[in-house]
Amino acid sequence: MPSNKGLLVRIEARAEHAEEVAALLAGALDAARAEERTVTWFAFREGPTVFGIFDTFADDAGRAAHLEGPIAAALMEVAPRLLASGPSISAVDVLAAKPS
Repeated sequence: MPSNKGLLVRIEARAEHAEEVAALLAGALDAARAEERTVTWFAFREGPTVFGIFDTFADDAGRAAHLEGPIAAALMEVAPRLLASGPSISAVDVLAAKPS
């Protein structure tokens, strides 16, 4: 499997900033596309104030590079103002996938 390393990020916005968080995540797509080591990247909304990101990488180095990249930096910069709490970031191993 070419992308067996992943990240699952859960983000809870302050209610008054939910749409701003949604726009931030949607606007991060171009940055994700520019990351050579990021194989897949998904931003999603789970509820009115709960969001998430799921992305995959070929190896641990790609995952580490992403965590040091512009998307993570932008999220951490706005976290104190826009989020109810810090993002929950979990490193995961992808066991099976069906790519498009």
